[in-house]
Amino acid sequence: MISKALVGASTKPIILSILLRGENYGYQIIHKVRDLSGGELDWSFGMLYPVLHKLEEEGLIRSQWKLSENGKMRKYYLITDAGRTDLESEKRQWSSVQAALGKLWLPAVEGAE
Repeated sequence: MISKALVGASTKPIILSILLRGENYGYQIIHKVRDLSGGELDWSFGMLYPVLHKLEEEGLIRSQWKLSENGKMRKYYLITDAGRTDLESEKRQWSSVQAALGKLWLPAVEGAE
């Protein structure tokens, strides 16, 4: 299972990346995250909705109520232009971290520093 700290750090770029592909409602987001992570990330509604509200307050996403296929009203979330810009920054940061870890996790060569 993935640590709480890593889950917390990755929620914003994961949500923005999902919404970059199209509008989604909370239940869809939770299932996409679970599917994409092979079950390693198992978000709850109690974890997701505060993050969605924060991202909306920051202007990175917006929401709108829409009638779903089954006739119920659902709140759908969409990424904004500011969210797209922020996601590009997140991508650069995560790529830098991944590159550094990749180098550190290579087999150590004796005598090299």
